Amino acid sequence: MRLELRGITKRFGALVANDHIDLVVEPGEIHCLLGENGAGKSTLMNVLYGLYDADEGEILLDGEVQSFAGPGDAMAAGIGMVHQHFMLVPVFSVAENVMLGHERTTGPGVLDLGSAREAVRSTAARFGFHVDPDAVVEDLPVGVQQRVEIIKALSRDAQVLVFDEPTAVLTPQETDELMAIMRQLRDDGAAIVFITHKLREVRAVADRITVVRHGKVVGEASPTATDAELASLMVGRAVELTVHKEAPRLTDNELAVRDLVVALPDGQVAVDGVSFTVRGGEVLAVAGVQGNGQTELTEALIGLHDDVGGSILLDGAELVGRSVRQVLDAGVGFVPEDRSTDGLVGEFTVAENLVLDRTDGPPFVKAGSLQLGARDEFAREKVHEYDVRTTGIDLPVGRLSGGNQQKVVLARELSRDLRLFVAAQPTRGVDVGSIEFIHKQIVATRDAGIPVVVVSTELDEAVALADRIMVMYRGKVVGVVPADTPRDVLGLMMAGIAPESTQGEAA
Repeated sequence: MRLELRGITKRFGALVANDHIDLVVEPGEIHCLLGENGAGKSTLMNVLYGLYDADEGEILLDGEVQSFAGPGDAMAAGIGMVHQHFMLVPVFSVAENVMLGHERTTGPGVLDLGSAREAVRSTAARFGFHVDPDAVVEDLPVGVQQRVEIIKALSRDAQVLVFDEPTAVLTPQETDELMAIMRQLRDDGAAIVFITHKLREVRAVADRITVVRHGKVVGEASPTATDAELASLMVGRAVELTVHKEAPRLTDNELAVRDLVVALPDGQVAVDGVSFTVRGGEVLAVAGVQGNGQTELTEALIGLHDDVGGSILLDGAELVGRSVRQVLDAGVGFVPEDRSTDGLVGEFTVAENLVLDRTDGPPFVKAGSLQLGARDEFAREKVHEYDVRTTGIDLPVGRLSGGNQQKVVLARELSRDLRLFVAAQPTRGVDVGSIEFIHKQIVATRDAGIPVVVVSTELDEAVALADRIMVMYRGKVVGVVPADTPRDVLGLMMAGIAPESTQGEAA
């Protein structure tokens, strides 16, 4: 089935998310839609899938104009979508999820689970999947859950398949398996739209590439294009993608974590006996699939969890039991993984956000009064130093792009007298140009002799920044390895398989 989008335009108030986008996807083709977070890729696919109504433009399948009132119409027309965040009911079985919304009955009020099981088995056999139709979805590994999403789409005879950032929660091995599945689907005649911002994946699997920037198609590229060429199209300028750093020069500064346990309010243990050490002048990157305790680890380091066992020593001083304010005062800089919720106040100005955790004394507060002159001078200096693109320091920070918001967080956290820097997902939702700048700031902090802990689910980023890599799985440390460890070994570690050469302790 041939898919054609003509002049698709979608507005949200004054924001034009899609601006007269044209796209053609042929049967038997993997067409990659490449662009930054916020470029309009997912909005375009949500229009295709009937989740949004286009303000202008047409959707054509095999030359016939379509009109979708919702996803049910899109599915009936032969369009399937594998979402970044799975659309599965965790407590249902695989078969129940596959038939959900398309239930068949063997009689009044009696579901025909047998036909659903057979659909799962036949589709799984076709692609060499190993999926038990009666398995409960929440008990399945993430990679298998994604296969359930694919089976669900194929069981409804989808001939156009959309994969929306499908590798976000996969290990490298699971990503390779997904690529093989996509190629097999293509060879069977499916028209595939692959949405991503990861250049490695684009070059590995795409037959054609369309690049979207600020809601517009800015060009097409060949899969043989270099990362630099693709990044330039995405951003609109030349970008340096390689992280340059010298060999680490270690100092006596030290973060020593021993037998750390973090329990959640529901009793679940999110961090289970984790131990590691980071010296000044090095970056320890914490890698792993999202949801394996990395978030809770960083929150424990900053004092955000109450039920914490074990020890966190910074230059010999115990941090466990201290408040967030006391941890910050001890010299810990912290970039949270969700800047909009935990790092910034969107309605506050750039200047106000730059001193959020600095209003307890000089130079910004004297005798209980906020020193506006000192604050504004500091803000103008940091806006210049960190290349924050803003019309002024009085602009609400929520009106900045994601990359510029992250620069504000970095400027605030790195401008204090640091003894430890912790950055969680430092480039999530950030444009390629800002990624380049953020990486340089992290390396500069490491080169200043400060211990740096970076948590990233982007394996390429973890490898590029790290001097050593610690992999977590289900709240435990699988191992700590050099940054040049092969990707296949790191992938196995992310699945919980420890290499023989490590004992799980960061010395």
